[in-house]
Amino acid sequence: MHISSGHHQVADALIDWCRDIDSTIVCEKVDPLRYSYGIIEPVVSGIYLKWIRYLPGTYSWVYRKSVGECPDKNKRYRLYEMLFGKFVLDLIGQSKPGMIVCTHALPSYIAGRLKQAYRLPVTIVNVYTDFFINDLWGNEGIDAHLVPDNEAKQRLIRLGVDERRISVTGIPVHPKLARPRTEKPASASPLTVLIAGGSLGAGVIQSLVARLNAAGRIRYKVLCGKNRRLYEYVRQLGHPFVTPLPYIQSREEMNAIYDEADAILTKPGGVTLSESLRKGIPTFVYHALPGQEEMNLRHLLERGVVVELKNWQRLADLEGHLVTMLQSSDLLDRLRRNMTEYRQQMPDSDLRLTLEKMLSTM
Repeated sequence: MHISSGHHQVADALIDWCRDIDSTIVCEKVDPLRYSYGIIEPVVSGIYLKWIRYLPGTYSWVYRKSVGECPDKNKRYRLYEMLFGKFVLDLIGQSKPGMIVCTHALPSYIAGRLKQAYRLPVTIVNVYTDFFINDLWGNEGIDAHLVPDNEAKQRLIRLGVDERRISVTGIPVHPKLARPRTEKPASASPLTVLIAGGSLGAGVIQSLVARLNAAGRIRYKVLCGKNRRLYEYVRQLGHPFVTPLPYIQSREEMNAIYDEADAILTKPGGVTLSESLRKGIPTFVYHALPGQEEMNLRHLLERGVVVELKNWQRLADLEGHLVTMLQSSDLLDRLRRNMTEYRQQMPDSDLRLTLEKMLSTM
């Protein structure tokens, strides 16, 4: 879909990685739903957003039952094949790509099925944008898999994927954000905390901002992305310690913002968490959307690399609670140790080297 999401962010990051490797490479990003059905895409996007906002329990149940609980490499989604197969085949015929890189499960599944059915001479790469791999992702016909961690690699191996086709690269982030941040000196008061996760609706993040009762012990920067409603809400508060930031085009500027942060409050979207993990920023999760984000949160909590901010709606002094956690050397040392151990399975060089190798075969 065309709505702002981690799938788009990863696609954009990969385009810049590829152009950085070889400036002559032509990259084109396509939304299969918009390409196939045009004007109905905003309708579908709207229904999706309303579903996860007003009926999160039903969305979570449907997600788990449809693509989250039945690992089977031979599972067929014939409705998707019928709805999208012809359009994606036409797209491939017109574009004649040397490589198709899928940052969403649906085009991965459709492209893999088409490659097998029509013996298409194209390389297909899955690039996973969450820490949990749902069952819609294609396996047959896929030439390479870029996975977030070793556990995802083992899951694919259990499904019969050749280990030589799997690279543990982490969820790709922009090349200018892939470096560990500059070591932050001991923080003087006030602390700096980023608040992220407002792209898909402003409701929960508005409630969080309203509960802060910012008293000056923490300086908050709210990453609003392309959510104008959220940006205007925070701006109109006029609070001296709460600053809204619109969508930041400059990766250098975003890198500097990360370097200043003592912590980040976020939803467990794959890209934001991947960026904070690579930067080594203490990460606190205040809310998870049903489906993928629930799975991401469970996965990372088990590895001790994030902290769930539970029952923040009931805290009388949310800012005081945050200050206490950020001054806890035991908590921060444990997070840093776990994040370092987690990062060791995905060296920064892996993604570039993997892409260079794949592009050299085109």
